[in-house]
Amino acid sequence: MPFIVDLPPMEQERVVCAISAAVKYEIPANIVLAVAEKEGGKPGQWVRNTNGTHDVGPMQFNTAYLGDLARYGITADDVAAAGCYSYDLAAWRLRGHILNDSGDIWTRAANYHSRTPRFNAIYRADLMQKAGQWAAWLDEHFVTRDVLEEGGQPVTTAQRPAQPVQTRAAQPVQERAAAAQGATLTGYVPRRISFRTESEGSGQ
Repeated sequence: MPFIVDLPPMEQERVVCAISAAVKYEIPANIVLAVAEKEGGKPGQWVRNTNGTHDVGPMQFNTAYLGDLARYGITADDVAAAGCYSYDLAAWRLRGHILNDSGDIWTRAANYHSRTPRFNAIYRADLMQKAGQWAAWLDEHFVTRDVLEEGGQPVTTAQRPAQPVQTRAAQPVQERAAAAQGATLTGYVPRRISFRTESEGSGQ
């Protein structure tokens, strides 16, 4: 990714790891980038919350979720480590929220931070702003797809569980209107990255 070489080393890692994780788990890349920017953690960092839990590592992964990871042999040290692994774990968790939670895609993604409505709403609003900026950046450097376009899906059919995410076309009219209003106000559009060769892009 030659267009990030002028970024500071920590930011280079964040961008590369966030995009890689988004592609791997097939979720909107600008959502992962926006969450990574918002969390802004560092390797080895532990931040204590008022409820007694801690937010750990580059993606500030909450220790309340470590029980889910323990069955796979994943520890807090793994979450706190440098490198892309913590971004993979965060994308895995975001994918679960996007697939299984209720509400629009922004509310589901903001559940990464909190399911409590008032905290979710604050995080969601800022997430949408940051994701809109990242969407524009991604469009400059990648072939992207709007996952809210008619028939668009946040994940592929092959990886969809028993309870699929609703398509935009299947959402209630009120929810579609609210989503459209949010996109208009913020410029936010979820982005999936596609990879193609120059010959494919030119139609040859």
